[in-house]
Amino acid sequence: MNDQQRAGDPAVVIVGAGFAGLGMAIQLKRAGVEGFVVLEKADEVGGTWRDNRYPGCACDVQSHLYSYSFEPNPAWSRMFAEQQEIWDYLKHCAEKYRITPHIRFGTELVGAEYDDATGTWRVRTNRGAITTRALVLATGPLHQPAYPGIPGIDRFRGKAFHSAEWDHGYDLAGKRVAVIGTGASAIQFVPRIAPRVDRLHLFQRTPPWILPKPDRSISPLEQRLFRAVPALQRLYRSAIYWTLEARILGFTVHPRLMKLAEAVARQHLRRQVPDPELRRKLTPDYTIGCKRILISNDYYPALTRPNVELVTDGIAEIREHAVVTRDGVERPVDAIIYGTGFHVIDAFDHLDIVGRDGLKLREAWSGGVEAYLGVTVAGFPNLFFLLGPNSGLGHSSMVFMIEAQVRYVLQALRPLLRGDARAVDVRADVQATFNQRLQARLREAVWGIGGCRSWYLDENGVNRALWPGSTAEYWLRTRRLKPAEYRIEA
Repeated sequence: MNDQQRAGDPAVVIVGAGFAGLGMAIQLKRAGVEGFVVLEKADEVGGTWRDNRYPGCACDVQSHLYSYSFEPNPAWSRMFAEQQEIWDYLKHCAEKYRITPHIRFGTELVGAEYDDATGTWRVRTNRGAITTRALVLATGPLHQPAYPGIPGIDRFRGKAFHSAEWDHGYDLAGKRVAVIGTGASAIQFVPRIAPRVDRLHLFQRTPPWILPKPDRSISPLEQRLFRAVPALQRLYRSAIYWTLEARILGFTVHPRLMKLAEAVARQHLRRQVPDPELRRKLTPDYTIGCKRILISNDYYPALTRPNVELVTDGIAEIREHAVVTRDGVERPVDAIIYGTGFHVIDAFDHLDIVGRDGLKLREAWSGGVEAYLGVTVAGFPNLFFLLGPNSGLGHSSMVFMIEAQVRYVLQALRPLLRGDARAVDVRADVQATFNQRLQARLREAVWGIGGCRSWYLDENGVNRALWPGSTAEYWLRTRRLKPAEYRIEA
């Protein structure tokens, strides 16, 4: 313990209490480490599954895989769990593994500076500063709602909210509602609200590819079997994992294989939308997988309702009580719901993170966000990201990636916590080589050749969000931390 790090200061500070932050905290606890705190800006755990409470909110990865491998839940009620059930699962994990006493609720990260002389981070929050040996940013990419830059957006005098900030106190019954955006959130809440509203205008910029959702209830018998024979649930989880893992062949190895998925999506659209003109508007003109593939059984039928209008003309402006499209048509509305996603690529722009020699994170990323294995950034010793740049997926469970990253971070923390090292910093040449090869692979994958724009890409069209290979490959890459790739200072 050095002079800068007082006896009461934590050895590790984790920011965020969602799947990533709780996963990190649980594994520290299981490793016998008690000297850590979790900073959570809200008053409960759960991250995106606490914040997103819009009608129909659910996971698009099967529940038995979208959960911690060390904490299987035999009581999932559906193949694809809804928001409340996932949130309850996370609260259960926090309590079972006694993480809650380590959490400082209502505490938001403002910034952090690295002190090279002491090998510590000074973490600034809205409730004061903390000195720590290591800082783990587990805030995730889906926590800052993004709003579109539409002229007049602030002039609207009706009710307006983002799907991630759903106003459950506002009754949509009988209202004229505009929904802007047709992404993963909108295809879930539109079917739920369409029967209640008087009129729903759905403003679509780019149609998504949608596959049937293989959802069903999990019977009490299955739940009892999973509880009585845990190995059976592990086998079931493995079957789901390898089924999803096989999809990476189409995304990255042989993009032409995506034609098979496209055929399924086209058949799904034909079966559910009989009107040829509406079907034409809902048919994408880019390679499936280039943007996030969505799954739904009730979205298309909702759009065939007589009180629902799909609008494909671009929005020109928003007025006090209406949305006006570029063809001059004014549609009066009582409420606007923004299903326009989140700040992903620029998720850390608001944070003042200062590393070695005064290097600011936003300066290090001035040419584009990048990290080594999505976890470490050169020039920022003892700083670790969970679900950092290029560690997202388009085909499988992010919880699998979180567990791989947590295991990797634990290896980096060991010499710091033992006192054998004061700084662990990835080498700049290692990070540069890694990202050059990563981007070369991404350019040859469906996201680089599919002909679409998506939130995976930055302003220069570079994919800064996704991992270009299988999760099995990522697991192997992060299984062992290689000391030669780091500057480890005693």
